[in-house]
Amino acid sequence: MRNGSDIDSSPDNTPVIPQADVESRPRVTAETMAAKQRDISVSEFFAKNRHLLGFDNPRKAMLTAVKEAVDNSLDACEEASIVPEVWVHIEATGPNRFKVGVQDNGPGIVKKQIPLIFGKLLYGSKFHRLRMSRGQQGIGISAAGMYGMLTTGKPVKIISMTSEKKPAHYFEIQIDTRRNQPEIINGKGDGEDIPAGEKGHRYIADHGIEWVSHYPSPGEQSQHLRSGTRVTIELEGRYVRGRGSVDEYLEQTAIANPHVTIHYVDPDGGETTYSRSTTELPPEPVEIKPHPYGIELGQLVTMLKGSHAGTMSQFLTTSFSRISPGVAQRICEAAKVRTRANPHRIGRQEADALYAAIQNTKIPAPASNCISPIGEGLILKGLHHQLPGEFFCAATRPPAVYRGNPFVIEVGLAYGGASPTQKVTLEALAELLQESDARSLKQFLLTTFDGIGAAGVEKILTQAKLGTRQTPAKLKEEDIAQLHAAMKNVNLTEGQTMQVLRYANRVPLQFQPAACAITQAVTATNWRAYGLAQSRGQLPVGPIRLMVHMASVWVPFTSESKEAVAAYPEIMKDLRLGLQAVGRKLAIYLNRRKRVRQEGERREVFLRYLGEVATAVAAIKDSGDRSRKQLYGRLVDIANRKTAVADTKLDDRGRRIEEAEADFGENVLIVDTDGG
Repeated sequence: MRNGSDIDSSPDNTPVIPQADVESRPRVTAETMAAKQRDISVSEFFAKNRHLLGFDNPRKAMLTAVKEAVDNSLDACEEASIVPEVWVHIEATGPNRFKVGVQDNGPGIVKKQIPLIFGKLLYGSKFHRLRMSRGQQGIGISAAGMYGMLTTGKPVKIISMTSEKKPAHYFEIQIDTRRNQPEIINGKGDGEDIPAGEKGHRYIADHGIEWVSHYPSPGEQSQHLRSGTRVTIELEGRYVRGRGSVDEYLEQTAIANPHVTIHYVDPDGGETTYSRSTTELPPEPVEIKPHPYGIELGQLVTMLKGSHAGTMSQFLTTSFSRISPGVAQRICEAAKVRTRANPHRIGRQEADALYAAIQNTKIPAPASNCISPIGEGLILKGLHHQLPGEFFCAATRPPAVYRGNPFVIEVGLAYGGASPTQKVTLEALAELLQESDARSLKQFLLTTFDGIGAAGVEKILTQAKLGTRQTPAKLKEEDIAQLHAAMKNVNLTEGQTMQVLRYANRVPLQFQPAACAITQAVTATNWRAYGLAQSRGQLPVGPIRLMVHMASVWVPFTSESKEAVAAYPEIMKDLRLGLQAVGRKLAIYLNRRKRVRQEGERREVFLRYLGEVATAVAAIKDSGDRSRKQLYGRLVDIANRKTAVADTKLDDRGRRIEEAEADFGENVLIVDTDGG
């Protein structure tokens, strides 16, 4: 085909390729096509589609790597009944290159499991267990190591110690993506054993292996770490503070995990410690069997083929939770299958009837001891310990079920306190402006600080006398100082948007908020009924931080990157009820504040004119000055009695300091922010 004139056209103007061109193509046979077919390993697939796991840009990739390592550390510590202590260290090693190290004081990992856990995708202990845990799929930490290898060529470094008296194990691992198998780089392919005691400490120091050997606080029971694991990944990343940052993730993790202490060193060398507010560990969740309402027909057929049970009754009672021998008999009778029938000989039609009988038989909901919610008391502790505010409340819904999977919805609310813009220092603001890729100051403020809202941004920029379209990185020192002063002084309470903290199994969800059932439930709730301003389909306005947590044996994420919860009807219903519970408590508090303020204003009006009234009455009655003073005193007493609400225990801003718990219900905390 040389040019357009060589192509003929049919009567309906469809181009016709000349026969000579068709004949000149090499013929492809079924055999040659078959020779090109080969297996695709899971790691090879995710290496090409790493955006599915949260590694779609350098900034998000670094956060995902930290998140996966911290989640694994917390799961390991809690399973071993150890109060968690986590060290997170991020160090810049070059332009857009960072070394991320995460260490815990957990039980450690046995030697033969280390290469598989960190060097093989879809390998783990949590996928087949129906019990609450942060990790689910066995992908996260090994995918983070694979991303580091792809972007920097550096292996993942792991050191793990199971006891002070036993050797520690040190590995440098790469993933063979074609085979989804680990490749051990050091120790001639077997890793290295580091001796215990002082000899081991010298070996670690001499070989430059990163390891924290002591607790930083003298208050711990043991100064030396008895066990633990550290993973170090060098990767291509981008460190930016503000929304969606590692800093924000760690702060939110501390809120939902008040039993954790996190020691954090950022790339600038700044050290931050998020201290625990309790040493009480969450109750250990119990593993359960699948609930019959949660299976599908194909899954039932597979279970029948793989069962070791001798009879149908045994199969039903041993393979599922909440099926007793009596329930199994009713299911078999409804399906017209003998209770003593061999499960391996059940045909497709009988399996179909059995599945229908299961769905139509009344079976109790699964046990809720397989999940470990935070609890209302610890939610209040976490919020009060990490966030400013004057009113805190929490609500935990009773366990519910979606597709046979039990779950619990928990909601915490913090009202009042300083805006995020008022907590930033001048130096931190200058760094944020230089690091930002926002094209305008307006975009910078909206994307860096949660809950400001467009109206708040306009207030700040008007006060600072800066234009909305100015480039953040090009601001002069005096402009930055003006902006900082405006951020400190402007009252954003009226225009501040609610900040929603989303959690699933105690893990913060920081991306894809619009696709998440939690955000959808918050925006669909009528917050105007609880005293807040709200536009249709938008978050309400006010100095509010709302924490919503879903705990489940299997959280229905919308993607492998675990960033948003799917909107099942059962989940949406419980989210709505939980939000309404904290909304009612907030409404009582806001209405009482409003009433106190109104009664105070009413008293001021009375007092303004009582002197004149007393003088006029005394003049009419021709009484003396003494009678006038007595009359004035009596009128003041009447005014105070009529406006007695204004005399309740309040601070100078009209807030009630002490409140009877029965007025709000349980799990409410009111703070005197002025008096400490």
